[in-house]
Amino acid sequence: MRGPLRLAAIAGLVAAAFFLVWWDQRAGAPTETAAQPPKADRQRAGPQLGSGFDFYLLSLSWSPSYCEAEGQEANRQQCGSDRPYGFVVHGLWPQFEQGFPENCATGEPDLASQTVRRFYELMPSAGLIRHQWRKHGTCSGLDQRDYFATLRAAHDKVAVPEEFRSLDAYRTVAPGAVEDAFRRANPMLPAQGITIACDERYLREVRICLTKELAFRPCPAIDRRSCRSTAAIMPPVRGR
Repeated sequence: MRGPLRLAAIAGLVAAAFFLVWWDQRAGAPTETAAQPPKADRQRAGPQLGSGFDFYLLSLSWSPSYCEAEGQEANRQQCGSDRPYGFVVHGLWPQFEQGFPENCATGEPDLASQTVRRFYELMPSAGLIRHQWRKHGTCSGLDQRDYFATLRAAHDKVAVPEEFRSLDAYRTVAPGAVEDAFRRANPMLPAQGITIACDERYLREVRICLTKELAFRPCPAIDRRSCRSTAAIMPPVRGR
């Protein structure tokens, strides 16, 4: 009987040893938690910070002025008779305190058509979107995804005054009054953080300076180039 008892004891010891190893492994295993997004996706939450420049200039174009001034040469995608565009994004331009970079080297491919289509409500021209990436986006230190996400966030940051969201008739305005209206709609916007672009007849653009974090900031060199006309025309929105 000693043989069978000895074998049974040995088997019991072996089983106990396996159990202890299994228990240690189980205790050391990480506790299962709710699924987390991949690290790369967590890092992309919110606009990414650009690099290689000092600040952004967000340019908002009064689309009816562009369409009327360009006439037959205007982009049909933007200027068709059924296109009810008011202020649209011309671009988000990286700036130095003096001057700006452009057409920077990049390893990024051409913009995919799907990416272009996602921004039509902000920039209603495929050619404009592609041009803005090549000339300005490539100098932001961001890839295409992050640059256009930042452009959208910059657009959403700025409130367009109610009186300029949609005009149904020609309106003659003082450029300074347009600046004042934008500052009332955006109380943190400094007087030297906005500039108006005009030609000899039309109000063409409102340009606003933003930090890399998309906070309003002054930009005296930009402000000094503001429209000096006492009056400019804003044509009505089309397609109304």
